[in-house]
This record gives sequence, C-alpha cells and structure tokens, in this order.
Amino acid sequence: MKNILTVGSFVLLAVVATACNKAETTAEVQHDVAAAQADRAREVTDERRESADAVAKQQEDVNAARTDVREAAAAGSYEVAKAKAEGDYKIAKEACEATAGAAQRNCKDQAEANYKAAKAQAETLKSNY
Repeated sequence: MKNILTVGSFVLLAVVATACNKAETTAEVQHDVAAAQADRAREVTDERRESADAVAKQQEDVNAARTDVREAAAAGSYEVAKAKAEGDYKIAKEACEATAGAAQRNCKDQAEANYKAAKAQAETLKSNY
C-alpha cells in the first residue's frame, strides 16, 4: 500500500510538472499579456496618483512654512523697529538734559514727535503679519 501511494505521488507530480511546461495557445498568451498590461497600467496610474498627492501635500506644507517665515520676519522687523524707536527716544530725552528752559522743552517735544513717528512706522510693519 505504501508503494502504491509513493508511485502514485510520483506519477501525479510528473503529470503536474509536464503540464507546467506545456506551451499555451496564442489566444491564451495574448489574453495573459493583455491582462498583465492592464494590471501594469492600473498600478502605474495608482502610483502616479499617490505620488502626485504626496507632492501636493508637501507643497501645502512648504507654502504654510513660507507663510510662517514671512510672519516671523514681519514680527521680528516690528519688534526691532519698536526697540529702536524706544531706544532712540530715551537717548534723545537724555541729550535734552544738556539744555534748560524752553530749549529743553522744545528738545523733548521734538524727541517725542520723532518717537511717535518711529512708533507709527513700526506699527505698519506689525500690520504685515
């Protein structure tokens, strides 16, 4: 019984192996090739779509980052201009201490006017972000 199963298994294996090497008909080959081409086209299209989606997502991220950079630059410019205006005002007020009376008052008024103008200029930078 064991020998019959062993021989039967070899015969079955030989039949299967022989069938694998059998040439297909032209119609079968054309059908298989067409199916493989359709699979390839579908897979390539899918990958192109996924790639385009990934690029679009990255472009959105880049655009958002550019906006963040512009906003940070505008905020920084505002802070720098504001600090400069405040510093210049303090320096000008201290310099006015060298004079007395009406000259000192005029000097301080001019320093304050310059400060207000510089502060207004800084505010225009603030509105950019």
